[in-house]
Amino acid sequence: MLLDGRGPRPYAAVMRLGHLLAALALLAATAGAQAPIGRVDSLVAAEMQRQRIPGVAVAIVRLGQVALAKGYGQANIEHAVPVTDETIFQSGSLGKMFTVAAVMLQVEDGKLALSDPITKFFPEAPAAWRSITVRHLLTHTSGIPDYTTDEFDYRKDYTEDELAKLAFAQPLEFPAGARWNYSNTGFALLGFIVRRVSGKFYGDVLAERVFKPIGMSTARVITEADIVPHRAAGYRLEGAALKNQEWVSPITNTTADGSLYFSLRDMLAWESAVKRRAILKPQSWEMILTPVTLNSGKTYPYGFGWFVDVRGGQPYQSHGGAWQGFKTQFSRFIGDDLSIIVLANLSQADPGRIADGIAAIMNPTLAVPPLAPIADTEPHVGEKLHRILDLTREGKLTPAEFAYVRAGFFPGAAKAYEDLLKRIGKPTRATLVQRTEIGDDRVYAWELTFPTGTWIARIGLAPDGRVSVFSMGPRR
Repeated sequence: MLLDGRGPRPYAAVMRLGHLLAALALLAATAGAQAPIGRVDSLVAAEMQRQRIPGVAVAIVRLGQVALAKGYGQANIEHAVPVTDETIFQSGSLGKMFTVAAVMLQVEDGKLALSDPITKFFPEAPAAWRSITVRHLLTHTSGIPDYTTDEFDYRKDYTEDELAKLAFAQPLEFPAGARWNYSNTGFALLGFIVRRVSGKFYGDVLAERVFKPIGMSTARVITEADIVPHRAAGYRLEGAALKNQEWVSPITNTTADGSLYFSLRDMLAWESAVKRRAILKPQSWEMILTPVTLNSGKTYPYGFGWFVDVRGGQPYQSHGGAWQGFKTQFSRFIGDDLSIIVLANLSQADPGRIADGIAAIMNPTLAVPPLAPIADTEPHVGEKLHRILDLTREGKLTPAEFAYVRAGFFPGAAKAYEDLLKRIGKPTRATLVQRTEIGDDRVYAWELTFPTGTWIARIGLAPDGRVSVFSMGPRR
C-alpha cells in the first residue's frame, strides 16, 4: 500500500492514475504542437518556391512524439513521383554521425582507442602524421586537408589505398589539435580504419550494428547498381535551368564522409535512438556530444560528427549535409525536447533555413537572432576586410593574406569571389552586425550594401591577427 494526503491507496491504482496523468499531459503537449503545423506547411511551401526545391521531406518530433512526418513536392520530376516519408534521399555529411557510431563501436569493442595515432593503422603515412589521433579525425582537428576540391577526380574509381595516398601527399594545414577545419578526408580515413580493425566494410558494420537494431530499415550505403525502392532524384540549378545531379564514380561514392541513403522514417528511428542513447554506452554518447578542446584550451562547438552549440539559451545539437543534388539538416533543441529533420533534393537548397523557421514556429525563442548593427570598436578589422575585398576583386588575393587556408579555397573559391565582386562592384556601405569568438578566432560579420543588393561578409582573425576565415553570401 502507498499513502498520500487522502489515506492509503493500492499501488496499482496509483500507477493507473500516474499513467492517466502522463497521457493527459502528453495529449495536451501534442495538441499544442499540432496547432502550428498549418504554419509549418505554409513555411515549407514558401521556402520551396523561393529556393526552387523540387521536393522536401520534413519531420518534427516533440516530447518524444512525432508531430509531423510529411513529404512535399516531387521526388522525381521526370516521372512525377511525390515525396513521402519513405522517399530515399542521400545523406551528405549528415552521414558522418553514423560513421562516428561505427568508430565508437570499435572503441567499445577494444579494437582501437581514441588516443591511437592513425599511423598505427596507416604505417605508410608521412612522419608528420604521427601526432594525429583517431580523436582528431572525429573532431575535424587533424589538420588533414579536405580532398573534395576541384582537383579531385570524382569520375575515377579510387580504391581505399589510393584515396589514402592522395591524403598522404597533401601538406597538413596546421598541427594536430591546433584548430578546427572541416575535413571530409578525415572521415573517409575513419571508414578505412573501421575496416582495418573490424575486418568489415564500414557500411556493413552500420547495417549490422546500427541500422538493423534501431529499425532504420531502408538506410544503406549509396549504390548505383542496386534497385532501391522510393529513391529520389537529385537536382541542381544551372542558371535558371533545373538539371539532374552530376555523376560520381560508384566506389568513390561509398566513403564514410557522407555516402548514405536514408528516408524520413529512417531518420525518425535515428532520432529515437539518439534520444534513448541506444547502440552505444552512455560515456560514448557523452564524448560524442561534448565540444572539442583545442590545444590552446579553448573549445570549438563540434563534438564527434555533431555541431554542439547553444540556441535560445538551451543546448543545440545539429548537422547538415550536401552531396550530389541533395541537402539535409538534423536539428535537436534539447531544452524543448524538439527535433527537426529536413531532407531536400536540390544542391542549392538551404534546409537549415527551413529547420530554423520551423523551430521559431514551435518556440519563438529558438529563432535565429537577427543581425543588427553593433558598435564598431575595432576599425582595423573593417580596414582588413576592405583590403581583402579589393584584392579579391582585382584577382590579387594570395595565401599569404591568410593564417590558414582551407583546401580548395585557392583557386576555386577565390576565383568565384573575384567574379562576384567584379559583377557587383564595391560596397556603398559596410555595417558591422556581429562579433563573436569561435575557438581561438574572432569572427566578424559585416552587412555590405551594393547597388544590386545586400550581402553578408564574414572575416575571422587568428590570434596572430592574420585572416583565418573569409566568406560572402546574400543576406537571408
